[in-house]
Amino acid sequence: MGKLATIDVALDEMLVNLAAIVLRLSKPDVTRTPEARRALAQSVHQYAVCAARSTDPRVHELKLQLEETLKPSLRIVAIDGVKVS
Repeated sequence: MGKLATIDVALDEMLVNLAAIVLRLSKPDVTRTPEARRALAQSVHQYAVCAARSTDPRVHELKLQLEETLKPSLRIVAIDGVKVS
């Protein structure tokens, strides 16, 4: 079982590193186009699939952070009918 544990740890470290890369790519200035947003969504989905079997809490926290990047950012455009800049 020692070899399996070593492989699990190595995979978890790779997932942590991969999440860091995807988080950098999730910045609004990088994901401006619809194609870039779709690619990000696909990357986040694939990460979630890989992370599902991990027992490392860092991997699961990063999965949540990545999923948050897919949610649209909300902004206030008007308060009581008055446009806000």
